[in-house]
Amino acid sequence: MKNPVAGAFRALSIFNFRVWTAGTLVSNTGTWMQRVAQDWLVLTQLTHHDASALGIVMALQFAPQLLLLPWTGLAADHFNQRKLLMVTQATMGVLALALGILTIAGSIQLWHVYLFAFLFGSAAALDAPVRQTFVAQLVGDEHLHNAVALNSTSFSIGLMVGPAVAGLMIAKVGTGWAFVINGLSFAAVLISMSLFRVSELYTSTRARRAAGGFLEGFHYVWARQDLRAILVMLFLIGTFGFNFPIFTSTMAVKVFHTDARGFGLLSSVMAVGPICGALISAGRNKPKFGTLFVGSAIFGVGCTLAALAPGYWWFAAALVVIGISALVLTNATTSMMQLSTEPDMRGRVMALRLAVVLGGTPIGAPIVGWVANHYSPRWALGVGASSGFVAALVAAYVLKREAQASQELTE
Repeated sequence: MKNPVAGAFRALSIFNFRVWTAGTLVSNTGTWMQRVAQDWLVLTQLTHHDASALGIVMALQFAPQLLLLPWTGLAADHFNQRKLLMVTQATMGVLALALGILTIAGSIQLWHVYLFAFLFGSAAALDAPVRQTFVAQLVGDEHLHNAVALNSTSFSIGLMVGPAVAGLMIAKVGTGWAFVINGLSFAAVLISMSLFRVSELYTSTRARRAAGGFLEGFHYVWARQDLRAILVMLFLIGTFGFNFPIFTSTMAVKVFHTDARGFGLLSSVMAVGPICGALISAGRNKPKFGTLFVGSAIFGVGCTLAALAPGYWWFAAALVVIGISALVLTNATTSMMQLSTEPDMRGRVMALRLAVVLGGTPIGAPIVGWVANHYSPRWALGVGASSGFVAALVAAYVLKREAQASQELTE
Protein backbone atom coordinates (compact mmCIF):
# COMPACT_ATOMS: atom_id res chain seq x y z
CA MET A 1 0.00 0.00 0.00
CA LYS A 2 1.32 3.44 -0.90
CA ASN A 3 2.12 5.86 1.88
CA PRO A 4 -0.22 8.87 1.29
CA VAL A 5 2.11 11.22 3.18
CA ALA A 6 5.10 10.21 1.07
CA GLY A 7 2.93 10.56 -2.03
CA ALA A 8 2.00 14.10 -1.09
CA PHE A 9 5.70 15.07 -0.98
CA ARG A 10 6.99 12.90 -3.85
CA ALA A 11 8.37 15.86 -5.88
CA LEU A 12 10.78 16.61 -3.03
CA SER A 13 12.68 13.42 -3.90
CA ILE A 14 14.24 15.46 -6.75
CA PHE A 15 17.34 17.42 -5.67
CA ASN A 16 16.77 20.52 -7.79
CA PHE A 17 13.20 20.87 -6.55
CA ARG A 18 14.29 20.51 -2.91
CA VAL A 19 16.85 23.29 -3.32
CA TRP A 20 14.33 25.47 -5.15
CA THR A 21 11.70 24.94 -2.45
CA ALA A 22 14.12 25.95 0.32
CA GLY A 23 15.05 29.17 -1.47
CA THR A 24 11.51 30.15 -2.37
CA LEU A 25 10.29 29.49 1.18
CA VAL A 26 12.62 32.22 2.48
CA SER A 27 11.70 34.58 -0.34
CA ASN A 28 7.94 33.95 0.03
CA THR A 29 8.15 34.89 3.71
CA GLY A 30 9.85 38.16 2.81
CA THR A 31 7.34 38.87 0.05
CA TRP A 32 4.41 38.55 2.45
CA MET A 33 6.17 40.77 4.96
CA GLN A 34 6.40 43.45 2.29
CA ARG A 35 2.78 43.08 1.21
CA VAL A 36 1.48 43.56 4.75
CA ALA A 37 3.89 46.44 5.40
CA GLN A 38 2.91 48.14 2.14
CA ASP A 39 -0.81 47.87 2.89
CA TRP A 40 -0.30 49.19 6.42
CA LEU A 41 1.91 52.04 5.18
CA VAL A 42 -0.70 53.21 2.67
CA LEU A 43 -3.74 52.69 4.87
CA THR A 44 -2.50 54.17 8.15
CA GLN A 45 0.63 56.26 7.55
CA LEU A 46 0.26 57.88 4.12
CA THR A 47 -3.55 58.18 4.13
CA HIS A 48 -6.33 58.16 6.69
CA HIS A 49 -7.76 54.68 6.11
CA ASP A 50 -8.27 55.33 2.37
CA ALA A 51 -9.20 52.00 0.78
CA SER A 52 -9.32 53.66 -2.67
CA ALA A 53 -5.61 54.53 -2.42
CA LEU A 54 -4.89 50.92 -1.53
CA GLY A 55 -6.94 49.86 -4.55
CA ILE A 56 -4.82 52.12 -6.77
CA VAL A 57 -1.63 50.54 -5.41
CA MET A 58 -2.98 47.09 -6.22
CA ALA A 59 -4.07 48.23 -9.67
CA LEU A 60 -0.61 49.60 -10.46
CA GLN A 61 1.09 46.49 -9.10
CA PHE A 62 -0.93 44.12 -11.26
CA ALA A 63 -1.53 46.25 -14.37
CA PRO A 64 1.78 45.10 -15.94
CA GLN A 65 0.36 41.58 -16.12
CA LEU A 66 -1.88 42.92 -18.90
CA LEU A 67 0.37 45.62 -20.33
CA LEU A 68 3.35 43.31 -20.79
CA LEU A 69 1.36 40.22 -21.81
CA PRO A 70 2.60 40.15 -25.44
CA TRP A 71 6.20 39.80 -24.18
CA THR A 72 6.07 37.91 -20.86
CA GLY A 73 4.84 34.61 -22.29
CA LEU A 74 7.21 34.82 -25.25
CA ALA A 75 10.12 35.39 -22.87
CA ALA A 76 9.14 32.28 -20.90
CA ASP A 77 9.06 30.20 -24.09
CA HIS A 78 12.16 31.62 -25.82
CA PHE A 79 14.85 32.39 -23.22
CA ASN A 80 16.86 30.38 -20.71
CA GLN A 81 14.40 30.28 -17.83
CA ARG A 82 16.92 29.84 -15.03
CA LYS A 83 18.96 32.87 -16.11
CA LEU A 84 15.83 34.96 -16.70
CA LEU A 85 14.56 34.11 -13.21
CA MET A 86 17.84 35.20 -11.68
CA VAL A 87 17.50 38.61 -13.38
CA THR A 88 13.88 39.15 -12.30
CA GLN A 89 14.49 37.98 -8.72
CA ALA A 90 17.53 40.27 -8.36
CA THR A 91 15.53 43.20 -9.78
CA MET A 92 12.72 42.73 -7.27
CA GLY A 93 15.24 42.47 -4.45
CA VAL A 94 16.83 45.80 -5.39
CA LEU A 95 13.42 47.50 -5.64
CA ALA A 96 12.41 46.23 -2.17
CA LEU A 97 15.66 47.52 -0.67
CA ALA A 98 15.17 50.95 -2.26
CA LEU A 99 11.61 51.20 -0.94
CA GLY A 100 12.82 50.22 2.51
CA ILE A 101 15.57 52.84 2.53
CA LEU A 102 13.12 55.58 1.52
CA THR A 103 10.70 54.53 4.27
CA ILE A 104 13.34 54.28 7.00
CA ALA A 105 14.71 57.70 5.99
CA GLY A 106 11.23 59.21 6.43
CA SER A 107 11.13 60.43 2.83
CA ILE A 108 8.42 58.09 1.58
CA GLN A 109 5.35 59.63 -0.07
CA LEU A 110 2.26 58.05 -1.57
CA TRP A 111 3.42 58.60 -5.14
CA HIS A 112 6.62 56.75 -4.31
CA VAL A 113 4.57 53.71 -3.32
CA TYR A 114 2.58 54.01 -6.55
CA LEU A 115 5.80 54.10 -8.60
CA PHE A 116 7.43 51.18 -6.78
CA ALA A 117 4.23 49.15 -7.05
CA PHE A 118 4.29 49.56 -10.83
CA LEU A 119 8.01 48.78 -11.14
CA PHE A 120 7.74 45.76 -8.85
CA GLY A 121 4.67 44.61 -10.78
CA SER A 122 6.56 44.92 -14.08
CA ALA A 123 9.37 42.67 -12.83
CA ALA A 124 6.83 40.24 -11.34
CA ALA A 125 4.87 40.12 -14.62
CA LEU A 126 7.99 38.83 -16.39
CA ASP A 127 8.93 36.57 -13.48
CA ALA A 128 5.59 34.82 -12.86
CA PRO A 129 5.01 32.83 -16.09
CA VAL A 130 8.68 31.84 -16.18
CA ARG A 131 8.59 30.69 -12.55
CA GLN A 132 5.40 28.66 -13.07
CA THR A 133 6.55 26.90 -16.22
CA PHE A 134 10.08 26.42 -14.84
CA VAL A 135 8.67 23.90 -12.35
CA ALA A 136 8.26 21.46 -15.25
CA GLN A 137 12.02 21.68 -15.85
CA LEU A 138 12.66 20.83 -12.22
CA VAL A 139 10.41 17.77 -11.90
CA GLY A 140 9.12 16.79 -15.35
CA ASP A 141 5.47 16.34 -16.28
CA GLU A 142 5.06 13.21 -14.15
CA HIS A 143 5.35 15.12 -10.87
CA LEU A 144 4.14 18.51 -12.12
CA HIS A 145 0.79 18.57 -10.32
CA ASN A 146 2.43 17.52 -7.05
CA ALA A 147 5.19 20.13 -7.47
CA VAL A 148 2.64 22.89 -8.16
CA ALA A 149 0.82 21.95 -4.94
CA LEU A 150 4.06 21.89 -2.93
CA ASN A 151 5.04 25.26 -4.38
CA SER A 152 1.73 26.58 -3.12
CA THR A 153 2.42 25.05 0.29
CA SER A 154 5.70 26.97 0.43
CA PHE A 155 3.89 30.14 -0.63
CA SER A 156 1.27 29.58 2.06
CA ILE A 157 3.83 28.95 4.78
CA GLY A 158 5.34 32.30 3.80
CA LEU A 159 1.85 33.77 4.09
CA MET A 160 1.52 32.35 7.59
CA VAL A 161 4.91 33.47 8.90
CA GLY A 162 5.53 36.70 6.96
CA PRO A 163 2.51 38.80 8.02
CA ALA A 164 2.85 37.88 11.69
CA VAL A 165 6.54 38.84 11.68
CA ALA A 166 5.74 42.00 9.72
CA GLY A 167 3.07 43.02 12.24
CA LEU A 168 5.52 42.65 15.13
CA MET A 169 8.27 44.44 13.21
CA ILE A 170 6.04 47.37 12.26
CA ALA A 171 5.00 47.76 15.90
CA LYS A 172 8.58 47.54 17.22
CA VAL A 173 10.95 49.11 14.67
CA GLY A 174 8.83 50.51 11.83
CA THR A 175 7.51 49.62 8.40
CA GLY A 176 10.67 50.20 6.39
CA TRP A 177 12.59 47.28 7.87
CA ALA A 178 10.01 44.82 6.51
CA PHE A 179 10.85 46.05 3.00
CA VAL A 180 14.59 45.70 3.67
CA ILE A 181 14.23 42.12 4.89
CA ASN A 182 12.19 41.26 1.80
CA GLY A 183 14.93 42.68 -0.40
CA LEU A 184 17.52 40.53 1.31
CA SER A 185 15.31 37.43 1.11
CA PHE A 186 15.63 37.30 -2.67
CA ALA A 187 19.24 36.24 -2.17
CA ALA A 188 17.94 32.85 -1.01
CA VAL A 189 16.38 32.18 -4.43
CA LEU A 190 19.51 33.34 -6.26
CA ILE A 191 21.67 31.05 -4.13
CA SER A 192 19.33 28.08 -4.65
CA MET A 193 19.42 28.51 -8.44
CA SER A 194 23.22 28.69 -8.40
CA LEU A 195 23.24 25.27 -6.69
CA PHE A 196 21.11 23.51 -9.31
CA ARG A 197 22.40 20.38 -10.99
CA VAL A 198 21.87 21.78 -14.46
CA SER A 199 22.39 18.39 -16.10
CA GLU A 200 19.33 17.07 -14.20
CA LEU A 201 16.91 19.71 -15.49
CA TYR A 202 14.10 18.28 -17.64
CA THR A 203 14.84 20.49 -20.62
CA SER A 204 13.41 17.91 -23.01
CA THR A 205 9.91 18.58 -21.69
CA ARG A 206 9.94 22.05 -23.27
CA ALA A 207 10.83 23.40 -26.69
CA ARG A 208 13.89 25.63 -26.78
CA ARG A 209 12.31 28.02 -29.26
CA ALA A 210 8.62 28.71 -29.57
CA ALA A 211 7.05 28.83 -33.00
CA GLY A 212 4.95 31.93 -33.61
CA GLY A 213 4.13 34.75 -31.26
CA PHE A 214 1.68 35.96 -28.68
CA LEU A 215 -1.32 35.85 -31.04
CA GLU A 216 -0.70 32.18 -31.69
CA GLY A 217 -0.92 31.55 -27.97
CA PHE A 218 -4.16 33.52 -27.77
CA HIS A 219 -5.70 31.61 -30.69
CA TYR A 220 -4.55 28.33 -29.14
CA VAL A 221 -6.43 29.08 -25.92
CA TRP A 222 -9.50 30.50 -27.64
CA ALA A 223 -9.91 27.35 -29.72
CA ARG A 224 -10.22 25.25 -26.56
CA GLN A 225 -13.57 25.39 -24.73
CA ASP A 226 -12.07 24.08 -21.50
CA LEU A 227 -9.32 26.72 -21.43
CA ARG A 228 -11.79 29.50 -22.30
CA ALA A 229 -14.05 28.50 -19.40
CA ILE A 230 -11.13 28.40 -16.96
CA LEU A 231 -10.06 31.90 -18.00
CA VAL A 232 -13.60 33.24 -17.56
CA MET A 233 -13.74 31.80 -14.05
CA LEU A 234 -10.32 33.19 -13.19
CA PHE A 235 -11.28 36.61 -14.52
CA LEU A 236 -14.39 36.76 -12.32
CA ILE A 237 -12.68 35.66 -9.12
CA GLY A 238 -9.35 37.35 -9.85
CA THR A 239 -11.00 40.70 -10.59
CA PHE A 240 -13.53 40.87 -7.78
CA GLY A 241 -12.58 38.13 -5.32
CA PHE A 242 -8.81 38.06 -4.93
CA ASN A 243 -8.62 41.52 -3.36
CA PHE A 244 -7.48 40.15 0.00
CA PRO A 245 -5.33 43.17 0.99
CA ILE A 246 -8.43 45.37 0.78
CA PHE A 247 -10.70 42.87 2.53
CA THR A 248 -8.42 42.08 5.47
CA SER A 249 -6.98 45.56 6.02
CA THR A 250 -10.30 47.42 5.91
CA MET A 251 -12.05 44.86 8.10
CA ALA A 252 -9.14 44.97 10.57
CA VAL A 253 -8.93 48.76 10.73
CA LYS A 254 -12.49 49.98 10.10
CA VAL A 255 -14.62 47.18 11.54
CA PHE A 256 -12.54 45.53 14.28
CA HIS A 257 -10.23 48.51 15.04
CA THR A 258 -7.05 46.41 15.45
CA ASP A 259 -3.42 47.53 15.41
CA ALA A 260 -0.62 46.36 13.07
CA ARG A 261 -0.19 43.13 15.02
CA GLY A 262 -3.88 42.31 14.76
CA PHE A 263 -3.83 42.98 11.03
CA GLY A 264 -0.72 40.84 10.51
CA LEU A 265 -2.27 38.02 12.53
CA LEU A 266 -5.34 37.98 10.24
CA SER A 267 -3.15 37.48 7.20
CA SER A 268 -1.26 34.70 8.99
CA VAL A 269 -4.47 32.97 10.04
CA MET A 270 -5.65 33.09 6.43
CA ALA A 271 -2.55 31.07 5.48
CA VAL A 272 -3.90 28.07 7.41
CA GLY A 273 -6.45 27.60 4.63
CA PRO A 274 -3.98 27.62 1.71
CA ILE A 275 -1.63 25.24 3.53
CA CYS A 276 -4.49 22.78 4.05
CA GLY A 277 -5.66 23.28 0.47
CA ALA A 278 -2.15 22.79 -0.92
CA LEU A 279 -1.64 19.55 1.00
CA ILE A 280 -5.04 18.31 -0.15
CA SER A 281 -4.09 19.10 -3.76
CA ALA A 282 -0.66 17.48 -3.39
CA GLY A 283 -2.18 14.16 -2.36
CA ARG A 284 -4.83 14.08 -5.09
CA ASN A 285 -4.69 13.01 -8.71
CA LYS A 286 -4.99 15.42 -11.62
CA PRO A 287 -7.89 17.85 -11.03
CA LYS A 288 -10.99 18.14 -13.19
CA PHE A 289 -13.78 20.69 -13.66
CA GLY A 290 -15.65 19.29 -10.68
CA THR A 291 -12.78 20.57 -8.53
CA LEU A 292 -13.20 24.04 -10.02
CA PHE A 293 -16.94 24.00 -9.32
CA VAL A 294 -16.47 23.03 -5.67
CA GLY A 295 -13.61 25.49 -5.16
CA SER A 296 -15.55 28.42 -6.63
CA ALA A 297 -18.72 27.65 -4.68
CA ILE A 298 -16.87 27.33 -1.36
CA PHE A 299 -15.01 30.57 -2.12
CA GLY A 300 -18.37 32.32 -2.44
CA VAL A 301 -19.59 30.78 0.82
CA GLY A 302 -16.37 31.78 2.61
CA CYS A 303 -16.63 35.41 1.49
CA THR A 304 -20.28 35.46 2.58
CA LEU A 305 -19.36 34.15 6.04
CA ALA A 306 -16.57 36.73 6.31
CA ALA A 307 -18.95 39.54 5.36
CA LEU A 308 -21.40 38.46 8.06
CA ALA A 309 -18.78 37.72 10.75
CA PRO A 310 -19.89 39.25 14.08
CA GLY A 311 -16.37 39.42 15.56
CA TYR A 312 -12.64 39.31 14.87
CA TRP A 313 -12.17 35.58 15.42
CA TRP A 314 -15.27 34.65 13.43
CA PHE A 315 -13.83 36.68 10.59
CA ALA A 316 -10.49 34.89 10.99
CA ALA A 317 -12.24 31.52 10.77
CA ALA A 318 -13.99 32.57 7.57
CA LEU A 319 -10.60 33.56 6.11
CA VAL A 320 -9.45 29.96 6.57
CA VAL A 321 -12.38 28.76 4.44
CA ILE A 322 -11.57 31.38 1.80
CA GLY A 323 -7.92 30.37 1.82
CA ILE A 324 -8.62 26.66 1.31
CA SER A 325 -10.98 27.27 -1.60
CA ALA A 326 -8.76 29.87 -3.27
CA LEU A 327 -5.73 27.59 -3.15
CA VAL A 328 -7.58 24.53 -4.45
CA LEU A 329 -9.00 26.63 -7.27
CA THR A 330 -5.73 28.26 -8.35
CA ASN A 331 -3.72 25.02 -8.07
CA ALA A 332 -6.29 23.13 -10.12
CA THR A 333 -6.31 25.73 -12.90
CA THR A 334 -2.50 25.87 -13.00
CA SER A 335 -2.18 22.09 -13.31
CA MET A 336 -5.06 21.68 -15.77
CA MET A 337 -3.77 24.39 -18.10
CA GLN A 338 -0.14 23.22 -18.05
CA LEU A 339 -0.78 19.50 -18.39
CA SER A 340 -3.24 19.96 -21.27
CA THR A 341 -0.98 22.37 -23.18
CA GLU A 342 1.82 21.61 -25.65
CA PRO A 343 5.26 22.23 -24.07
CA ASP A 344 6.24 24.96 -26.55
CA MET A 345 3.02 26.87 -25.77
CA ARG A 346 3.09 26.70 -21.98
CA GLY A 347 4.84 30.00 -21.41
CA ARG A 348 2.29 31.93 -23.43
CA VAL A 349 -0.68 30.02 -22.03
CA MET A 350 0.47 30.58 -18.44
CA ALA A 351 1.21 34.25 -19.15
CA LEU A 352 -2.33 34.60 -20.44
CA ARG A 353 -3.65 32.84 -17.33
CA LEU A 354 -1.72 35.18 -15.05
CA ALA A 355 -2.81 38.22 -17.06
CA VAL A 356 -6.43 37.21 -16.56
CA VAL A 357 -6.25 36.28 -12.86
CA LEU A 358 -4.02 39.22 -11.85
CA GLY A 359 -4.56 41.66 -14.70
CA GLY A 360 -8.20 42.04 -13.70
CA THR A 361 -7.03 43.64 -10.44
CA PRO A 362 -6.65 47.13 -12.01
CA ILE A 363 -10.37 46.89 -12.75
CA GLY A 364 -11.61 45.20 -9.62
CA ALA A 365 -9.41 46.63 -6.85
CA PRO A 366 -10.48 50.28 -7.28
CA ILE A 367 -14.13 49.17 -7.47
CA VAL A 368 -13.86 47.02 -4.35
CA GLY A 369 -11.93 49.80 -2.58
CA TRP A 370 -14.64 52.30 -3.50
CA VAL A 371 -17.35 49.95 -2.16
CA ALA A 372 -15.40 49.54 1.09
CA ASN A 373 -15.06 53.32 1.44
CA HIS A 374 -18.59 54.38 0.53
CA TYR A 375 -20.59 51.47 1.88
CA SER A 376 -18.55 49.18 4.13
CA PRO A 377 -15.87 46.48 4.00
CA ARG A 378 -18.66 43.95 4.51
CA TRP A 379 -20.28 44.96 1.22
CA ALA A 380 -16.88 44.72 -0.48
CA LEU A 381 -16.70 41.10 0.68
CA GLY A 382 -20.18 40.64 -0.76
CA VAL A 383 -18.76 41.56 -4.17
CA GLY A 384 -16.12 38.87 -3.70
CA ALA A 385 -18.76 36.32 -2.76
CA SER A 386 -20.75 37.07 -5.90
CA SER A 387 -17.70 36.42 -8.07
CA GLY A 388 -17.29 32.96 -6.56
CA PHE A 389 -20.92 32.00 -7.11
CA VAL A 390 -20.95 33.21 -10.74
CA ALA A 391 -17.70 31.33 -11.43
CA ALA A 392 -19.31 28.19 -9.98
CA LEU A 393 -22.16 28.61 -12.49
CA VAL A 394 -19.62 28.70 -15.33
CA ALA A 395 -18.07 25.44 -14.08
CA ALA A 396 -21.53 23.89 -13.73
CA TYR A 397 -22.28 24.78 -17.35
CA VAL A 398 -19.07 23.06 -18.54
CA LEU A 399 -19.87 19.98 -16.45
CA LYS A 400 -23.35 19.85 -17.97
CA ARG A 401 -21.91 20.07 -21.50
CA GLU A 402 -19.41 17.30 -20.71
CA ALA A 403 -22.20 15.07 -19.36
CA GLN A 404 -24.32 15.66 -22.49
CA ALA A 405 -21.37 14.89 -24.78
CA SER A 406 -20.65 11.69 -22.86
CA GLN A 407 -24.28 10.64 -23.08
CA GLU A 408 -24.35 11.24 -26.84
CA LEU A 409 -21.29 9.04 -27.29
CA THR A 410 -22.89 6.15 -25.43
CA GLU A 411 -26.16 6.32 -27.38
